[in-house]
Amino acid sequence: MNQLQAFEKQTLEALPTYGKIPTFRAGDTLRVHVRITEGAKERTQAFEGVCIARKNRGIGSSFRVRRLLAGQWVERQFSLYSPLIRIECLRQGRVRRAKLYYLRGRQGKAARIKERTFYGKKAALAAKAAKATSATASKTEALAADAKTATPTTGG
Repeated sequence: MNQLQAFEKQTLEALPTYGKIPTFRAGDTLRVHVRITEGAKERTQAFEGVCIARKNRGIGSSFRVRRLLAGQWVERQFSLYSPLIRIECLRQGRVRRAKLYYLRGRQGKAARIKERTFYGKKAALAAKAAKATSATASKTEALAADAKTATPTTGG
């Protein structure tokens, strides 16, 4: 490993967002929350679309998201390790290419991407996680309902 690679590795490990980036690839639907500063005000803008490319280059890694906005296709490229963004993976798409630039020439239903389905161990783990979160949510709802129906008692 040369000095540049060692420096990049050290820099990546020192970043506060390192490890909090979800695993995603081309074809996945992402929601990228971008922090925008306008004068003294600061706001967060969400950009939701299909990831059409991902470039893994260490600290210079980036990804490209494409969406339809007001009848026009808009593409934005984001730096993966930027402290100004937060990434959510909403849906995993099933594609057989690493770069989906061919979507630029398609419109309507032709530009759709099928959702990836999991079978076997991955599906079982996903179902178990979904069941656990729904069970936790139902317990929380039951406790909230009990708290609403319970009559307060006064001492004395």
